[in-house]
Parts: sequence; C-alpha cells; structure tokens
Amino acid sequence: MSRILVFGGHGRIALLLAPLLVARGHEVTGVIRNPDHVSEVEDGGAIALVADIETMDVDALAEIIRGHDAVVWSAGAGGGSPERTYAVDRDAAVRTMDAAERAGVRRYVMVSWIGSTADHGVPEDDSFFPYADAKWAADEHLRASGLDGTILGPGALTFDDPTGRIRIDPE
Repeated sequence: MSRILVFGGHGRIALLLAPLLVARGHEVTGVIRNPDHVSEVEDGGAIALVADIETMDVDALAEIIRGHDAVVWSAGAGGGSPERTYAVDRDAAVRTMDAAERAGVRRYVMVSWIGSTADHGVPEDDSFFPYADAKWAADEHLRASGLDGTILGPGALTFDDPTGRIRIDPE
C-alpha cells in the first residue's frame, strides 16, 4: 500500500482518481481548499485535508507531504484572473515540488495539458494564455527538479465511460 497525496482533491480528475487508487489498496489524501467539499472527497474513499495551498510556503507544504509515497498535482485555479492562475497553476505547484524534495518524497505526478510545450501557440491576448504559460513553467520546474516526475498531458476531459483507448494525435 502506498500513501498518495492529491493536491486539488475535489477536482474532476481527483474525484475520478481517488476511488481507483483506493480500490487498489492505496491510502489517498485529497487536499482541498473548501471545507464544504470534504464529504464529496471522502465519498470516493479519500481522506480530506483542508489547506490553502495558494498561501502556504514550502515548509508548511513539506509538512503536509512528509510521510507520503507520492504526490499528484491536480489542482488549478479554474480560470478567472490571470494573477490567480499564476498563483495556483505555476507558483503553488512549484512550491509543492520543492516541498516534496524537502520532505524526501521523490514520486511526483503533474496533471498538465496536452499543449504544454515551449511553443504552445496560445496568443498572449487570449484568456487561456496564463494557464498555458503557467502550466509550461510548472512542467519545466518538475523536469529540472530532482524528483522522479511524470507529466500527464490530457486533452479534453469527459465523464464518459472509459473506453481503454486514448488518441495520441487529437485534431
């Protein structure tokens, strides 16, 4: 059994991930900002941990991470202001990577997006640009870290039943 910490524990991906991991015998802790989401996280078998990762420093994040076997970053600002997108999708993600290293937790999985490349092609005046830019910066920080990292680049996400297939080169 592994102890897995999922940042963004109430997000769409995390709510699907936690029950899968729990069914395989892992202990999952979902880190959430809103205490109103505790029951939904716990309904999936995860332990809910309420924490404001947007404002926590590396030391405080290391305390949350310590004792786990792996970290999954699935948190995000969810759109809105560019400042908050950078604060969560880039800055908080980077701090959790640094905290994982400090806590001695080497396994780190980043949920990114399919277009996360240096030349993502999103124009600077597009409202999606801060997200694309923030994710690329966070992905690059993980690549440069000493962590045993994996970056997942999903495309469009749905709640459709799984097919067991992926499209590697979407339109």
